[in-house]
Amino acid sequence: MTEPLVVLDTVSRIHGEGATAVTALDQVSLAIAPGELVAVMGPSGSGKSTLLNVAGGLDRPTSGRVLIEGEDLTTMGGADLARLRRRRMGFVFQDYNLIPSLTAAENVSLPLELDGERISQARRHARHALDLLGLMDLSDRYPDAMSGGQQQRVAIARALVGDRRFVLADEPTGALDSHTGEEVLRVLRERCDAGIAGLLVTHEARHAAWADRVVFLRDGRVVDTTGTDSGVEGLLTTSAGGSR
Repeated sequence: MTEPLVVLDTVSRIHGEGATAVTALDQVSLAIAPGELVAVMGPSGSGKSTLLNVAGGLDRPTSGRVLIEGEDLTTMGGADLARLRRRRMGFVFQDYNLIPSLTAAENVSLPLELDGERISQARRHARHALDLLGLMDLSDRYPDAMSGGQQQRVAIARALVGDRRFVLADEPTGALDSHTGEEVLRVLRERCDAGIAGLLVTHEARHAAWADRVVFLRDGRVVDTTGTDSGVEGLLTTSAGGSR
């Protein structure tokens, strides 16, 4: 059996203290194998983004462990954690997080350059990632000269560039039309098929259908898990009923 690349071991995340404490995640356990794409769904406030942030080392759990290829993120110092994120993880945020003064190719190559890769090689990898997302002709364009959808695709190219082992995406198709969104998910699916692990937060059943498993959260707890062959729509119907 393949060893998991990502493990969340009884992870909880509590914001605040005492009477004002809010439990964003409650004893969540999840393992993602190389080559696997896992989608996370649930109503607003269910803990989806918190789960993504904890899994990617952007936020530390209050209790439990997060392991990436056997390394415990919860015991790492800040410098080591930043290095691991830069080298092995790719993040796609809802608000793009592109640097306005850099071109598309420069934004995409930045993580590689920060890690010491030669500029010429980093830019070559960046242009390849942009080409996968149909953006080769925008490689020298700055973010303010792009549409929101184009900026999102540049952000996705940055998350996939180089030797990423774990890609985390928070509603990555939110600014895209349906056709472009499907193309983005196809690229993410292909990268997972090539051996990376993927964690996708989405509210769209048709996007979750690209995943191998769907995990449904409510009030910070995993309330259901299913493979896409058993029907995402059925999961939404049975798990989301009465949650509003």
